[in-house]
Amino acid sequence: MSASTYVLADSVTMLRRNLLHAKRYPSMTFSVVLMPVVLLLIFNYVFGGALEKSSGGNYIDYLAPGMLLMIPAYLTVSVAVSIATDTSKGIVNRFRTMDIAPSSMLTGHVIGTLIQGILGSAIMLLVALAIGFRPDANPMEWVAVLGLIALVVLSFSWLSVALGLLSPNPEGASNMLFPVVLLPFLGSGLVATETMPVGLRQFAEYQPFTPFTETIRGLLMGTEIGNNGYLSIAWGVVIGVGGYLWSRSVFAEQTSR
Repeated sequence: MSASTYVLADSVTMLRRNLLHAKRYPSMTFSVVLMPVVLLLIFNYVFGGALEKSSGGNYIDYLAPGMLLMIPAYLTVSVAVSIATDTSKGIVNRFRTMDIAPSSMLTGHVIGTLIQGILGSAIMLLVALAIGFRPDANPMEWVAVLGLIALVVLSFSWLSVALGLLSPNPEGASNMLFPVVLLPFLGSGLVATETMPVGLRQFAEYQPFTPFTETIRGLLMGTEIGNNGYLSIAWGVVIGVGGYLWSRSVFAEQTSR
């Protein structure tokens, strides 16, 4: 077997380990999927009447594309906490004594998070459809939406891995990701950026979740995408590659001690 085959086999083993953990201890996965769904219901039924004017139509059609990105944002906490738990409990040191690819532990966490993210987005979409969301997308546009959500999950998962490795404990890891969880609220997911004060509007327009949201909204609802598609891919690649290289560097430093 080649070296790449061994790495792949070890990554699959670590993926199976993480999925078993998620099955045995579902509270974290359940909370990061349930909370965005609860927020979807709250914003639609509590604030929807007041916010419908800013959306220019049926508010759930404006809201749902942005809420789909809450799943990747909330999953960042789960990734960082899982990584910090492994490192603080000495699991990494145990893996160092085994004949496995060191990076497979990180890859297993990321792929497991990707699976959870896709399933969570599907649940969110089903709930949105049940309460009135009516997308107007062809099969290719649905594939593009799935691809963009997967890119966002992967990108922020690698960033979360790096922060989880740097955190001294799981509690600290959960706090470090709070700014990322906040980003979807400070973009165009809930209301149009034109309705925001000048300073907040400028921040909203130049942070990554706004082009993510506008691209998904355009694909699902037929609104103008403009250059948001290119910006989304650029943000995803930069965050993902940067997080991957950062996490590999931190992990290599920790395992060499």
